[in-house]
Amino acid sequence: MISLQNIHKRFDTNIVLEKVNWDIPKASIYGLVGPNGAGKSTLLRIIAGVLKPDEGTVTVNGVDTFDNPSIKKHILFVSDDPFFLPQSNIKEMRQFYELFYPSFNDAMYHTLLKKFNLDENGKINDFSKGMKRQVSLILALSCTPDLLLLDEAFDGLDPVMRLSLKRIIANELLNREMTVIISSHNLRELEDICDRIAMLNQHHISIQDEVESIRNQYHKLQLAYTEKIDSSILTDLNPLYFEQRGNVYLMVIKGSMEEVLPMIQATQPILNEEIPITMEEVFVYEMEANGYGQSI
Repeated sequence: MISLQNIHKRFDTNIVLEKVNWDIPKASIYGLVGPNGAGKSTLLRIIAGVLKPDEGTVTVNGVDTFDNPSIKKHILFVSDDPFFLPQSNIKEMRQFYELFYPSFNDAMYHTLLKKFNLDENGKINDFSKGMKRQVSLILALSCTPDLLLLDEAFDGLDPVMRLSLKRIIANELLNREMTVIISSHNLRELEDICDRIAMLNQHHISIQDEVESIRNQYHKLQLAYTEKIDSSILTDLNPLYFEQRGNVYLMVIKGSMEEVLPMIQATQPILNEEIPITMEEVFVYEMEANGYGQSI
């Protein structure tokens, strides 16, 4: 279990994280989402023990991660801008990682090299962005960490490589109960692989739950009437999103339908249809409800 308790972090006068509380169960794949500048990368670095929070603690199985080599050798953070030694090749980077991760798995390393079709003697500086991303993932997975932190993990990967990465992560979770946190702007990608989602918004975690539990809290409704109605009847239900097109109304309700359904039925719609909602839509509607992007 990874536990974040009352995490605060600021850079000069800029508040990045404030009162962040988050529990990550073992053997789970957690997606971390949030608007640009929300502090996702900073939060991952704090979990990895790279940055020290101004206040609060991050613990793994009750042990603080910061400045703790015995814990850090089981945690691996892959940045959105991976670091490689100057003029190094993959083999040299492998040797570098082996110094810090005694659990480095040679068989896994060679299997992934073959799967991603990379030459371990090739100079990494000559690789494309996607290939560099592949190198960082090969090294990270070969270290067999208990906790893998991925910042924009799928960025620069083609569809085949993305699918391969998802399969590898899923296998590692099943075979040895690895825990994974993936930060990404691609909600559709996270929805495919993650069993839980956390949303970082306005300096703290505003949502954290299983994907299906989150999705079940949001209801996208399409209503149609024989003639126009007083729309205030529907807007009084405080929808996250509301749109009218003639006699057709589209709205997104957050919460239990048991309370609002009788009020909707009282308006006697000729069509009352609930449309499946994606996690990307949930993210957009939550952000817009908090004023994000409204001035654009």
